[in-house]
Formats: sequence, C-alpha cells, structure tokens
Amino acid sequence: MNFKVFPLQHLGSLIVFLTIAGASLAGQAKKPANPLLQKWTTPFGVPPFGKIKTGHYLPAFEAAIAEKRREVEAVADNPQPPTFANTLEALDAAGEMLSQVSGVFNSMTSAETSDALQEIAQKVAPLTSALQDDIFMNEKLFARIKAVREQKEKSGLNPEQLRLIEETTRDFIRGGANLDPERKKRLRAINERLAVLELQFNDNVLNETNAFKLIVDNPEDLAGLPETQVNAAAGTAVAAGLQGKWVFTLQYPSIWPFMTYADNRDLRRRIFTAYIRRGDNGNGQDNKGMLIEIANLRTEAAGLMGYTTHADFVLERSMAKTPDRVYDLLNRLWVPALRVAVREREDQRAMIQKENRDFRLEPWDWWYYSEKIKKARYDLDENETRQYFKLENVIEGAFGVAGRLYGLRFIERKDLPKYNPEVRTFEVKDADGSHLGVFYADFHPRPSKRGGAWSGGFRDQYFKEGKDIRPVVTNVCNFTAATGDTPALLSLEEVETLYHELGHGLHSLLSNIHYKSLGSVPRDFVELPSQIMEHWATEPEVLKTYARHWKTGGLIPEDMVARIKKASTFNMGFVTVEYLAASYLDMDWHTLAGVTATDANLFEKASMEKIGLIHEIVPRYRSPYFRHVFEGGYDAGYYSYIWSEVLDCDAFEAFKEKGIFDPATALSFRKNILEKSGSEDAMEMYLKFRGREPSVEPLLEKRGLR
Repeated sequence: MNFKVFPLQHLGSLIVFLTIAGASLAGQAKKPANPLLQKWTTPFGVPPFGKIKTGHYLPAFEAAIAEKRREVEAVADNPQPPTFANTLEALDAAGEMLSQVSGVFNSMTSAETSDALQEIAQKVAPLTSALQDDIFMNEKLFARIKAVREQKEKSGLNPEQLRLIEETTRDFIRGGANLDPERKKRLRAINERLAVLELQFNDNVLNETNAFKLIVDNPEDLAGLPETQVNAAAGTAVAAGLQGKWVFTLQYPSIWPFMTYADNRDLRRRIFTAYIRRGDNGNGQDNKGMLIEIANLRTEAAGLMGYTTHADFVLERSMAKTPDRVYDLLNRLWVPALRVAVREREDQRAMIQKENRDFRLEPWDWWYYSEKIKKARYDLDENETRQYFKLENVIEGAFGVAGRLYGLRFIERKDLPKYNPEVRTFEVKDADGSHLGVFYADFHPRPSKRGGAWSGGFRDQYFKEGKDIRPVVTNVCNFTAATGDTPALLSLEEVETLYHELGHGLHSLLSNIHYKSLGSVPRDFVELPSQIMEHWATEPEVLKTYARHWKTGGLIPEDMVARIKKASTFNMGFVTVEYLAASYLDMDWHTLAGVTATDANLFEKASMEKIGLIHEIVPRYRSPYFRHVFEGGYDAGYYSYIWSEVLDCDAFEAFKEKGIFDPATALSFRKNILEKSGSEDAMEMYLKFRGREPSVEPLLEKRGLR
C-alpha cells in the first residue's frame, strides 16, 4: 500500500497565537533552535533524527503553519495582475517548511509512534484541517486562479503547467470554494471533526493490536508449529517478562503462521477472534460509533458539495469515475471468485472428514486446512520455501530487478541518521551515476509501528528555482524477524510484499515533475507501479538470482520453482473473495445517500448478506479495524487494488511479449508511467505505454478465475 505524506487537502491549520508569531528575537535567541525548522545539513538533506525530540513537533507545526499562511496570503493579496507565475507557481511553492515538518511527523506516527506523538497528532489535525479550509475557501485567491485559467489558451504554457491550472482549480472547487458562507462554515466543522476522528480510529486499532497476547505455557499446545515460530514466540515472551512461556500476538509474522500450522483448534479460534474483534469490544478502543460518525459526516460533506454520495465525490478524481463502474468490476469478479471459493471449501470439508474429525468448518480453520491441502496437492510447504528467502537475499534480488529494468543502483550508507537502529539506508543512483534519491527500509514489527506495509517519504521530488529536488523515500513493513541463529526468512507472500513496496518506492524515486501539487495519482492507478513489480519476484529467471538456501547457499531447485508456479492459483478463490468482500463493504459505507447508518455491525452484516459471502470467510478487513478506508485515504477506494491489478497484469504482458527485461519496454514504462506522477491523465499515460486500453483477461488467468 502507499500513503502520500500530507497531500494538499490535508495541509490545514488554525491561526497561530500572536505570542508565537510575534515572539521577540531576544526570546528566541535564548532557546535552542528547533531542528525541524532548520535547513538540514545532513547528507542529501535527510532528517537529523538524532536532534529531533518529541517536544519539537508541535512548535514546529505552529511555526510552519503560520509561515504557509503568510505565503498563501501574499499570493492572494498580490497587487499585480494574476499570472501563472505569481499565482499558480507561487501557490505550489508555498509551504515548504510545513512539508518538511509533516514529512517527518507523519512517518513517525506510522513507524515509530508513542502516546506523546499520538497526542500531538490529535492537536495538529484540527490545525491542518483549518489551514486547508482557509486556503480553499479564500475568495481572493480563487479569483486569481480563475483569472489565470480564463487566459490560459493564449498564455503559451506547456502541458504540465496547464495541468497544474486544471488540477488546482478542481482542488479549490472540491474544497468548497464555490459554497455559500453557511455551507462553508458547516464544511469547515465537518473537516475538523473528521481529522480528529480518523486519527483516533487509527490509534484505537494500534492499541487493540498491541494489547492482545496469546500466552502458551503448555508445550503440547505448540504442536504443528515450525521451530522458527516457536523460537520467535519464546523471544516475545521473554520481552514481555514471561520467561519459559510462549507469546503470540496479532502482528502479521505471529498470527498468520499460528493460524496456518497450530494444531490446537481452540487456540486458533481465540487468536483469530481477537484479530477480527479489534475495535469491536465495547471498551475505550471501540470504533463502531466512531466509524458511523465518519461515514455519516462524509455523506453530509458530499451533499454540501452537490454530490449524491461520498463515493461519487471521491471517484470523480479516479480512473473508475463512478460507483456504478466500481460495482460493475466487483460484480464481474465476484461470481467466478465465489464459485472457486465454494469449491475450495468443499476440499477443506473433505480433508476434515478424511481425518475423521467431526466439526463444522469455521473461519479459523481455513488457513490450517488450506496449508494441508497445498502440501498434499503440490508437495509445497511454506516452511520449505522460506529456507530460500533470506531477507538480505530477497532485498538483493529486488534491487537487482530495479537495476536491470532501469539501471538503478542501491548503495547502502551507514552515515545517514535513522529514526530506529533497525532501519537501513541507501543512496540510489541512476544509470549515469547521478544521485536519484535516498531510500529508507524498515522491515520488522515493533509495538511503535502500525501493522501492514506501506511506502512513504520524508521529501517528495519537485523542482525549486530550476533545481531538481530529489526525494527521500521510505518502505515500512512487518516481516518475520530473525530468531536466535536463524536469519529473517520470509514467506512467499512477504517476498511479494517487499517487491510491491519497492515498486511504490521506485514510483517516488523516479518521479520527474516540476510541481509538488502534481505529485499524486488517482488511487486506482497508484497500485500499478507496485503490483507490477510483484510479477518479477517469482519469475524463474529472477528467482535464480536471489533464492538461495540460507544454510547451504544452494539455488532454489527447479522443481520447487515449478511447484510454486503450479500452486500460484491455489486458494485464490478465498484470497479474492475476502478482498472483494472488503471492497464491497467500503463501497457500501460510502454510497450512503440521504441515509444515516446507526449500527455498524448490522450494516456490515447486511452488506455481506447482500453479496452472499459464505460463513467460512470473513472480509479481509471488518469495519471496526478497516484503517484503509476510515483513516488511510482509501475511502471509496479499496477496490483500487483489483482495478490496478487489471492494469498491472495487462502491462506485464507487454514485458512478457518482448522479454521481461526488454530495455525498450522498461524505458517506456519509466518515461510514460513512473516519471509522470500526476502530471498527465492516468489513462492517457497507460495508453502511451501500452498502445491500447487494458484487458481484464490477464488478471482472470493470473488468479485462476476463468
């Protein structure tokens, strides 16, 4: 997944106290300089983490917000006639200090958070929301933008500049610029409330995830678990002060191996139930009331803007354009996916009968019996494949793919400041040896990090006064960690996730645009650069470059590669159904029109009954912990992964047609997709690369849904 750091619509604030804005020089001189507000003299201008303290963030936000406010007001109050340079370019350049502060802070609240940072985030959210509204609802500023737009046809601007005019105009209209005063006031209140609610939703999920521990004190309850997982659980127990026991958590590398291998069915039920009940326990971290308020406020805001639903508002800027087109894609995939999932369910029931067991198949059984069937059918055991996916080797392989495709080199740097000792830092150089950017890699779980995997950054790419400002990019994951003498050995899914997030990273590193405001692409296009990278991960030609046994150094056997390929569509009915169910749930929450939801669980139940979700499968994300859509920016957009998969499967066919490392195809993908960011229309970029619109057939074949 990818989370842009504070796009324009999230850069808001309220007026800073005059005592701060007008502090005396003498008073300031007595205080140590705030490192977040300085020009960083570190290599490549990366954040000086060793100097940044928690107490620096709120004052830095207040000062940076005040500065951006002054810069924007200067544009609005400019007595000179509006031009592209003194209005659009000046507005795009405003807020550089705020981008610097928020780039660090947002990354830390995701990857290295604390109670203190979460409290600051709650204070900052209404500040940034207010600034956003003040900018978009500034009538003088919008009048200047419209004046430039009206004269654009005779201005001699290039396509990227024309794009900036159109996108900025649209941002302002969608931000409430055309509303009457009463509606502007209400929209401001909604935006401020949503900013706080969304942060609290995320904090609650993180706290619920960290709070649960499945403590095992009987060695017999560990039956079926691989030695590496047992050792990891023992290490977690020691860290929790439970020497001699084993602790399993809701973190990805702990829960899913447990669900896959643990013979103790009751313990599988307990940990799975804890996972799907996050935010749904009637305690201080319960999210049900909060998510209802979020959904209803979004519906109201869309209505104020003249849209029927929140989904209509969101999808206007997407490739899908309308809720009907999203539902159409979901429906076309749901029928074959559910058919395959039902067949998979029957296979599992047959396996239970074969074992002479007498119980009803439940959701907490699926991973366990799926793994048994896979091993029997394909002679493929995840513990066996893990031996060939040592993290360091997988990284080497992924960097190698980036090198062969685009000529990039990742050079590890030990001298760059880090926010955590586990982080690895790299300078990225282009094929000609020029500096392309900096890459931070943070791979393993810890309580201060939210779950999942994502790509972000401390600085985006743009041009300033003719100089190309290169990005500082992050990849953050929650992979299986090393235990004892055993290094970090990844599952195949974790391998693909590493390639996926690197794809997002390459999208940011290769960006070559002039204006910060054009740095974002439609949500249903942003996963194309990441998901296409997953294809290379398991290509036999690529596996031979990095898949080596961590003990012997031997290459992955060809017959194992063949078995991996053969099993690639195994359990794909389940994988597709649990994903599509969450996508339907997202869309149903955000296509509320004139209706107020009152009970989150009843709403979710009705949503799943409508599509006929079978009892044995739970949506990938239930509403109370669905951070993607209630906090993460994927509201009315979770479908985008499958929409982008149509694109990435079709795009990879172009590589396969001429060779997966064909230089001309790679150059076209770089120039027409990766470098463009949001400077062109997404479909136009794809047409330039592929020469036609994408076909859904490669996706159906990849998932075995034909």
